[in-house]
Amino acid sequence: MNKDKQTLINVHNISRYYGDHCAIDDISFSVARGEVLGFLGPNGAGKSTTMQIVCGVLAASEGTVTIADYDIVDDARLAKQHLGFLPERPPLYEDLCVDEYLRYCARIRQLPKNKLENALANSKERCGLQDHGGRLIANLSKGYQQRVGIAQSIIHSPAVVILDEPTSGLDPAQIIEIRELISELGTDHSVILSTHILSEVRSNCDRVLIVNRGKLVLDQNINLIHGDARSAMTIIALHNPPLPEEFEKIDGLSRVDCLDRNRFRITYELDKDIPRRIAEIAAISDWGLFELIPDNDSLEQTFMRLTSGESASLDAAGATS
Repeated sequence: MNKDKQTLINVHNISRYYGDHCAIDDISFSVARGEVLGFLGPNGAGKSTTMQIVCGVLAASEGTVTIADYDIVDDARLAKQHLGFLPERPPLYEDLCVDEYLRYCARIRQLPKNKLENALANSKERCGLQDHGGRLIANLSKGYQQRVGIAQSIIHSPAVVILDEPTSGLDPAQIIEIRELISELGTDHSVILSTHILSEVRSNCDRVLIVNRGKLVLDQNINLIHGDARSAMTIIALHNPPLPEEFEKIDGLSRVDCLDRNRFRITYELDKDIPRRIAEIAAISDWGLFELIPDNDSLEQTFMRLTSGESASLDAAGATS
């Protein structure tokens, strides 16, 4: 994450219990302005519970959530003024026309009367609805109904926009249109895209979170997962691993993720022969190198590996911002 950008969503150590069952366990992450975050997880992983807590629909048993520096519980009204939400089934009134519905949403958001018409025009323009204001929502295609749903989520110019399955049920042309809209929203909002469609995350997101069995198992830049043209990753295993600062001395090594006591994922610039360099240093320093494997996981492979129980040791791997 770009440390120079304002953090608009801050989720800190949230957990949620239903009796003795822990639905989500100690999840933390943050999202900066201008960042689109993909939120993935298998059914029952805790994805929906986490989104409901972030939106203030559900209270966390432990931990805190702030939206634009306002606590979602203690300062709920102020926090929600900075939050726009599109649920999987948009809350549309199909017997209203587009303009009537969006004006109603604006009044719910307590927009001043002198700002309402400008807000209406702006949200319609951003969502490609300029010529549809007088149309009955019931007569719109599914793609345009999704656009109306997104328009209601941004009509009050929130800092944070959360979209739950925004392309569900759309045809390929409509999906492309919604993708372009999400990309445009990401220029000046914090956007969380909750979806089960991995291609949507690849197309739209800067970063991806994966939750499994209530735990955050991955938080990583999307380019590092499906192949940034400027970087590569390798898994190394050492019997006598060095202190982290020893890795930092290696020129061209951009990131080190600890997978377990002996195994690390290193990310490095492609034009630097880092694996050979590490092999040389390991031999000289008696690190006991016993594994050096290129790691070119696709997003699909990463998702399956982290959610299938194959790598329990990776629960915290890559969980950095």
